[in-house]
Amino acid sequence: MHAIATPHALPSDDPSVAPLAQRFSVVRTASERLAAPLSAEDAMVQSMDDASPAKWHLAHTTWFFDRFVLQAAGDAPLRADWNYLLNSYYDSAGPRHPRPQRGLLSRPTLEAVQAYRADVDARIGDGLAQGRFDSALCERLLVGLHHEQQHQELLLTDIKHALSCNPLLPAYRDDLPRSAGTAVPLRWIEADEAIVSIGAPRWPEQSAAFAYDNESPRHRVLVPAHTLANRPVSNAEYRAFIDDGGYRTSSLWLSDGWAAVQAGGWAHPLYWQPDLEQAFSLGGLRPLDPHAPVCHLSYYEADAYARWAGARLPTETEWERAAGIRPVQGHFADAGVLEPQPARPGDGMLQLYGDVWEWTSSAYTAHPGYRPWSGDTGEYNGKFMCGQWVLRGGSCATAAGHVRASYRNFFAPATRWQFAGLRLARSGA
Repeated sequence: MHAIATPHALPSDDPSVAPLAQRFSVVRTASERLAAPLSAEDAMVQSMDDASPAKWHLAHTTWFFDRFVLQAAGDAPLRADWNYLLNSYYDSAGPRHPRPQRGLLSRPTLEAVQAYRADVDARIGDGLAQGRFDSALCERLLVGLHHEQQHQELLLTDIKHALSCNPLLPAYRDDLPRSAGTAVPLRWIEADEAIVSIGAPRWPEQSAAFAYDNESPRHRVLVPAHTLANRPVSNAEYRAFIDDGGYRTSSLWLSDGWAAVQAGGWAHPLYWQPDLEQAFSLGGLRPLDPHAPVCHLSYYEADAYARWAGARLPTETEWERAAGIRPVQGHFADAGVLEPQPARPGDGMLQLYGDVWEWTSSAYTAHPGYRPWSGDTGEYNGKFMCGQWVLRGGSCATAAGHVRASYRNFFAPATRWQFAGLRLARSGA
C-alpha cells in the first residue's frame, strides 16, 4: 500500500472525474473477476506470514476507499469494527491485527466482504457523480486504484503459494492457456557511457501522469558503459546452472544467500518439482517450458546464477535507461495467461515489461532529493527503504497499465513467491 499525495486544488466539476469513475469501475471489477474462481475456503487460506488470504485482499482494498476517501469526505465508517482487521501498515490509522494471523479470520465471511465492497463501490460512485470529492480526495482515489492493482497481483501470487501447499496441487483455473513458443537466442546489447535522466516528476505537483513518491524526483545519473542481455534468463538456461551444481557451490552465493539455501534446502526455483521437468502453476502441475523465463527466484538465486554465468545483475539505472525509450508492452495479467511466456523473436531488448519482474543489483533506497508524500497515510514507501532490493518491469500477474519505466517494486532478498526472474548484465561495452 502506498502513501497519499499532498492535496492539490482542482474544481469539483473537473472533467477528469468522469474518467476516474470509469477507471474505478474497471479496477474494482477486475479484482472480483480474479477472485471468482476461488471458493470461500480458498479465500481464507494463508500459507505463510508474508502472504494474505484472498478475502483479506478484497476487504483491505475496500477499507482503503472507506477510510481514506469516504471518511475523509465526512462519511461515518461503514464498519468501524473492521478497522483493526483491515489496516495493514498505517500506524496513523490505529492498531492492527497481526499480519501472520490473517488466515485465522473466518469472520467476516466472504459474503460479508463482498457486501462491503458493493456498499463502498456504490458510495464512491455516488460521490463522484455528485461532485462530492475535491481534488485531494480524487487524488486519494487514484492512489487507491493503483494500490488495488498491486493487491490484485498479490492475490494471485498468494493463492498460488497456498494451492501449492495442498498435496492435491489443485489449479486456480483449469482453463489457463499453456505456454508455447520457440527459443530466442541470447544476445548482448551494448550501451555507451552516458549521463541519463531517470525517475519520474513528482506527482501531482509536477506532472499529471501518476507515479509513486519513491519514483521521484527525476534526476541525472552517470551510467558507465555496459551490456545487457536482450531477454530474461530462460528455464533451460537456469536448468544448466542446477545441473552444474549451482545449489551446491558455496562460492557462487552471497553469505546470506548460502545460509538461505542451507536452511531452506533449496535445490531449484520455487514450484519446480524434484524431476526438474514440471512446475506448479496457477493452471496446476505442468511441464516446464524450457524457453519461458525462469521465475520465482529470490535475489540470492538471481545473483548466484549471474555470477555462475560470468555476468552480474543490472543496476536499476541501467534497466531504466533501456526501458525508458520503449513502449510499455508485454504479457500482463489482462491477457489471462498468468504464466511467463517465451520471448517473441525481435530485434533489440525483449520482454522488459511483463512476464517476470527482473531483480536488479540496486538496494531499495531513496532517489536523491526524495520527499515522501505528506498526509496521514504518507508512511508506506519511505519507511521500507531498508534491507530490500529493487525489481523492475512487471510480470504476467501485473495489471496492464500499472507499470512504467520508473516503477520501483521492492522485496526482501529471500523472497521467492513473486513472479521474479533476471536479466544478465556485464560491465563495459
